[in-house]
Amino acid sequence: IESLKESGKTIILITHKLEEIKKVADRCAILCRGKLVDMCEVETTSTKEMARMMVGRDVTFELNKQEPKFGKEVLKVENLTVKDKNQFEVVKNVSFSIRSGEVFAIAGVSGNGQVEIADAIAGLMPVASGKITLNDQDITNMDIRKRTETGIGYIPEDRQAYGLVLDFSVAENAVLKDYFKPSFCEKGILKREKFDAYGNEMIEKYDIRSGQGVKTQVRSMSGGNQQKVIIAREIELDTPLIIFVQPTRGLDIGAIERIHEQIIEERNKGKAILLISLELEEVMNCADTIGVIYNGEIKKIEEAKSLTTKEVGEYMMGVHS
Repeated sequence: IESLKESGKTIILITHKLEEIKKVADRCAILCRGKLVDMCEVETTSTKEMARMMVGRDVTFELNKQEPKFGKEVLKVENLTVKDKNQFEVVKNVSFSIRSGEVFAIAGVSGNGQVEIADAIAGLMPVASGKITLNDQDITNMDIRKRTETGIGYIPEDRQAYGLVLDFSVAENAVLKDYFKPSFCEKGILKREKFDAYGNEMIEKYDIRSGQGVKTQVRSMSGGNQQKVIIAREIELDTPLIIFVQPTRGLDIGAIERIHEQIIEERNKGKAILLISLELEEVMNCADTIGVIYNGEIKKIEEAKSLTTKEVGEYMMGVHS
């Protein structure tokens, strides 16, 4: 971008990342809910002020996190090995556990096996060897619905491919994991009015912005609001384990702040949280315990407060001495 600018080109950059704006932009137009809020000179405007204008309120960059209160072991992964479709080992003999009231974050550079760990726990990928236990129950070879009913909430990396049915409405997506239960279905007949009532509750509670309310087709919504639909559905399942994979990718600073708060709220309620993120700052802010993955292997498991960002970064790159 800098070299294009130096050659005389005019650049229009559209981004949520405030540090990126500060680094390369000269002027910034700030939009909030479809309206032009302000035009500002980047050099003289702080990221805090930009965030306030973007979101329409002050944004807290510091996460208010109490000391954790760990309970019993909820998830135990023992010697987990996962192979891809070419029979290449993408996860190699990985072991860790997560307690209730704990955020366990797996940090790593993209493509090092962290997403495959989450998919194997959720049932999206078969386990080549090893054992997965949820609340003392072996779920290694359970089907996906049974795992969900046993107690797993899953926010996937690819919200459109695995988190939503894009041609369904907000209401239909909100009940994707509950539609067959008595509250939404009687003698095989779906209670559409219950779908809508529940969807309206989720819209209100999670600030989901949709042009036609619960009838809105999720395909037409922004990525951030699509993500809110998934997070609302999975949190409301009230499962002992919630897996967040790249939960804030592509979202604005206000949505990121709220999702981080929700992760900590669920942790404070005694949920076990598995967080998988490529954002090192997100890992350091949210995690109680960090496992660093490199080339399919967990290289380090340590309390978050005893690790520095530099150390975690080195383990992620496989260069820590």
